[in-house]
Amino acid sequence: MLHSMLLTLATAFMGCGGSGNDSQPAEVVISVSPEIVNAPAEGGTYAVNVTTTGKEWGTAVGSDFFTVKAQNTAAQTGTLTITVPANPMAESRSGAVTVMSGSARKNIIVSQAAAEAPAYDVPEGYTLVWQDEFDNGSELNAADWTHEVQGDHWVNNELQNYVNHKTPKGNLVTEISDGSLRIHCFKEDGKVYSGRVYAHVNEGWLYGYFEASIKLPKGKGTWPAFWMMPVGNDWSTNPWPKCGEIDIMEEVGVVPNEVSSSIHTQDYNHTKNTQKTHAMTISKAEGEFHKYALLWTADEIITYVDDKEQLRVTKTKLGSGHDQWPFHYAFYPIFNLAWGGDWGGMNGVDDNALPITMEIDYIRIFQKK
Repeated sequence: MLHSMLLTLATAFMGCGGSGNDSQPAEVVISVSPEIVNAPAEGGTYAVNVTTTGKEWGTAVGSDFFTVKAQNTAAQTGTLTITVPANPMAESRSGAVTVMSGSARKNIIVSQAAAEAPAYDVPEGYTLVWQDEFDNGSELNAADWTHEVQGDHWVNNELQNYVNHKTPKGNLVTEISDGSLRIHCFKEDGKVYSGRVYAHVNEGWLYGYFEASIKLPKGKGTWPAFWMMPVGNDWSTNPWPKCGEIDIMEEVGVVPNEVSSSIHTQDYNHTKNTQKTHAMTISKAEGEFHKYALLWTADEIITYVDDKEQLRVTKTKLGSGHDQWPFHYAFYPIFNLAWGGDWGGMNGVDDNALPITMEIDYIRIFQKK
């Protein structure tokens, strides 16, 4: 009886690939050299050799501070090129590249040393979370930026038509050129065209330090701005100004070189002449780059011009209710160049000033860890 049971089990085991030509496939083995990449703060480019016993291989990147290019992925040997840019922060960083072949996985660790000093002069404890230096391509990255499309007199009785990148004749209202974003305003077939763009309009950021370097245009009728509005707002239940608005920088050409910051809420807004605002005149705001910034926390909003404080408002002084302080959800940044309107055209406009251009050298956003 025992002999019969053993014979049956042995036969069953052999039938499942335990002998003969029905062997299990060999486990895939991946080798990489080197397994660790240590980059200095200045960055660099590194080659990693990949070998697999599988038929092909691929990669998955677990960090966004470096880029990876794979070669010969359809063969058993290949190369990874890992490019690490300079680290702008006084903190080290690390990530990983996963090499995949069949069910096998092998990690390559990528580490980078901290910069000796922060590349950016920002409040202590804040870390860069997003930036656009406008140094790639010739137009805005559609994954980051959204163009507004609206006709003239849409808001504030402004005279420009906002279009998506190009006018009907193909002229550009926004372009990337010489390391800056340029928003153009001009006439075409009797109509004025310009650009209004939103950064990460569907996500935005809740609190942080927001900074941009901007060169303003000249001319009676200009109204450039750098400002913020709430993400995904329901205008039927939370209309302006109840929803809140943060104006980091505005200037009108009829008052040259005077830049201002304001906030608007249900209780504090310009329709009631209760808005909280402050203006200062600076040398050559029109024609030269200046730095405009916002420090926004749960309890305070402070704006700066070239690191000098412009406007400071606090929840303690204004009130903590939604009608006084609606700044408790994510907002997205906006750049636009308006022409005319209730403020920009308060003393008329000078069409001879057209065409005009607003230039943005960069926008950088930092948040507390």
